[in-house]
Amino acid sequence: MRTSKTMVVAFWIVTVLFCVEMIFTAYWEWFTPQAAQAFARLGFPAASFRVELSVAKLLGVLALLIPAIPGRVKEWAYAGFAFNLLSALIAHASIYDRHAAFAPSTITLSLGTCSYVLWRRLESLRRAPVRAL
Repeated sequence: MRTSKTMVVAFWIVTVLFCVEMIFTAYWEWFTPQAAQAFARLGFPAASFRVELSVAKLLGVLALLIPAIPGRVKEWAYAGFAFNLLSALIAHASIYDRHAAFAPSTITLSLGTCSYVLWRRLESLRRAPVRAL
């Protein structure tokens, strides 16, 4: 079965949007003083954890955007992003944060989920045996 061009285009649009958001948050967490305050308010260490999280996000983005990266590595990148974003939602809930604080993580998690689902569909179509007519 051939892959649909529409599905490929949708995958890349959603994946690039997701990765741009991850790059933005990695930059914000690493380089802005507001991020240190936000991490402290959520109960996380303000220094080294922010850098570690930012580096992990950047490596995950590279794993998703480089087609030559093996599928197993991409699976781990998607899992890492899911853990990160779900943990962010839990952290906000644990301090009874305002409802608006949940929007960025929820939207980004939705983009990541769409990217993952489309990637899995494309992978299954790519691996399906070709049938002769």
